Amino acid sequence: MAIEQQERVTPKPGQLVEMSWDPITRIIGNLGIYTKIDFENQRVAECHSTSSLFRGYSVFMKGKDPRDAGFITSRICGICGDNHTTCSIYAQNMAYGIKTPKLAEWIINLGEAAEYMFDHTLFQDNMVFVDFCEAMVKGTNPSVLRRAATTDAPNAAIHGKRTIADIMQAFNPFEGDVYKEALTISRVTREMFCLMEGRHVHPSTLYPGGVGTMPSPTVFTDYLARLINIVDFVKKAVALNDDVFDFFYQALPGYEEVGRRRVLLGCWGAFQDPDVVDYRYQTMNEWGRAMYVTPGIVVDGELITTNLIDINLGIRILLGSSYYEDWVNEKPFVTQDPIGNPVDMRHPWNQTTLPAPQKRDFDGNYSWVMSPRWLDPRTGDHLALDTGGGPFARLYTTALAGLVDTPYVKSTGSSVQINLPKGPDLPEMTLEWRIPQWSNAIERNRARVYFVAYAAAMAVWFVERALERVRGGDTKVFQDFDVPDQAIGVGFHEAVRGVLSHHLVIEKGKIANYHPYPPTPWNGSPRDRYGTPGPYEDAVQDMPIFEENGPENFKGVDIMRAVRSFDPCLPCGVHMYLGKGRTVRKLHSPMFGGGHD
Repeated sequence: MAIEQQERVTPKPGQLVEMSWDPITRIIGNLGIYTKIDFENQRVAECHSTSSLFRGYSVFMKGKDPRDAGFITSRICGICGDNHTTCSIYAQNMAYGIKTPKLAEWIINLGEAAEYMFDHTLFQDNMVFVDFCEAMVKGTNPSVLRRAATTDAPNAAIHGKRTIADIMQAFNPFEGDVYKEALTISRVTREMFCLMEGRHVHPSTLYPGGVGTMPSPTVFTDYLARLINIVDFVKKAVALNDDVFDFFYQALPGYEEVGRRRVLLGCWGAFQDPDVVDYRYQTMNEWGRAMYVTPGIVVDGELITTNLIDINLGIRILLGSSYYEDWVNEKPFVTQDPIGNPVDMRHPWNQTTLPAPQKRDFDGNYSWVMSPRWLDPRTGDHLALDTGGGPFARLYTTALAGLVDTPYVKSTGSSVQINLPKGPDLPEMTLEWRIPQWSNAIERNRARVYFVAYAAAMAVWFVERALERVRGGDTKVFQDFDVPDQAIGVGFHEAVRGVLSHHLVIEKGKIANYHPYPPTPWNGSPRDRYGTPGPYEDAVQDMPIFEENGPENFKGVDIMRAVRSFDPCLPCGVHMYLGKGRTVRKLHSPMFGGGHD
């Protein structure tokens, strides 16, 4: 896919005003966005993404019994803890040499599908759409709201809202009918999760080797009954989102630049195929490509690889602008992977966490987040991959790979077709997510609701496969194992908001090294040692501003839409500090802020 070149316009001299949003609350750290804004030219001149909290899981995991890793790491996050448990189990399965019973794999897939539906619905409808609802748009872009009131909604026959303004009103917090219905849906999907994984959000029935869930036909039919009752909401949600996002492109020409960055996407894959996966590193490429969400790395619209072994070996953890000492002089834990490939010292298997608290300095170190990068073997570049908030990368890699082919979800090479069954009110419906022209805020948000549909459709497939096994007399859900004295393992999964990996080293039967890398470090990383900004920074910096308010009443809605599009976990905790803003310096610069005081 060709990259569209952005037109560069010589800016007018203007004042830069410092504005910050801190904290944008996250479970694994406090996220802050610090900007310099050129109001004369309506652009963000500079952006830094910071995290002010150190957690240290990689430090206190050392010496623990590796069988406890799933229970401990689920506490990394109070939102997607089950994704950590699942990923940890995958890593342990590899280290222990386990092939999980097939029924257990279907049960885990069903639990994770429910989690995607739960979390994405809650975030999209009750958090993201606050930035697009009537109350917000009225205060930031009143002319857009006036236009919305006279613009018919193209998908009114599906969702029942006559105008775009009616849709915006339906998402008003605590009052809008879609906002309130989404809360009900999140309760139902949470019940579905608990049927499979026992407890939300820290699973009580997931273990290395399998699950403790009792595989009766009733547990699967209870899950399916709830699923069928919510599929109509999912169909309506896709139609509502399409109408609003398409309208923003029409009402605000140039809005595709909000949150836009180069297409650099990573997806580590999700939903194992029980007939293929054996968790052996030697066969990781084969079972990775068999996943029902295809792993891959996309650079400028091209799928570079779907090979999890290559993806694993290319991961580099750079310190850049973070508060840590380097570990290059420490002893490596792993020099070769299980098939003899050399493992870099900056790979998670060899990382030693050496915190170095210090004062924040945007010209030096300013964040507790490190800078994960992927080394492109073609160019030698350390790529600042993003996850697109999770769904954008998942759909993109799956669409390009063309490997997923089920009765409910099919990838075509340029799109993903999703077939949702008949619900209580709406007929069977086929949706299609097509690879868009841009990697921007709107398309990240659009992908999220399509992935809710994807997860719902795959869940129907998983239920059917699980019931086949149970009715055929196969109810085995756990495989015994022994913990080896020495071993290494890696788990690859997709947390709700994107790539998740757990790298495990066992020595003398205990954890010698353990590094979980969730989406946050990838998306929220600071500038690395090469000066490359992290994805949040890159997406916001040099971005146009469309808000109609000036500096005195500026709400920063376009900036927040850009950051929230990555799903930075609990953005409802955003607090904005402005006062009257602070004029930095009146200076003309084609770099939009480079060299300013």
